[in-house]
Amino acid sequence: MDGKSTIAAKDSCRAAQTFNLLSITAVLVAPLLLLWIAVSIFVYALIAHHPNVKVATYNRWAGYRFYGSAGSMMVFGSPIYHVFGNWHGLLALWIIMFIVVVPWGIWSVIKAGKEEWLEMRIGTAPSVV
Repeated sequence: MDGKSTIAAKDSCRAAQTFNLLSITAVLVAPLLLLWIAVSIFVYALIAHHPNVKVATYNRWAGYRFYGSAGSMMVFGSPIYHVFGNWHGLLALWIIMFIVVVPWGIWSVIKAGKEEWLEMRIGTAPSVV
């Protein structure tokens, strides 16, 4: 055995699209948002260590969008909520997050789908027998 593993081109493309797709889904289905904030940390870390640099770049920008908008809601959410009050304030917060995450996320997913991905061969650690 040569100690090499192959990453298919479609797997790299899928990895580049994953964080964006899950972030879009979480924003569109509001009850999933809090769960996604917790789970996204693990998904982000897994994809961030992908051997393909392009995959890591797509992941990084998706993280900037999602975590930036979620973090901004921590700072500006309470004042926005109090300006509108009741459910109108929650709707305003959701619209802001929607505007930041969804259109740019869809654009990034489409861009990753159109990009040329190559199969990668990576070395694996030798097994001790």
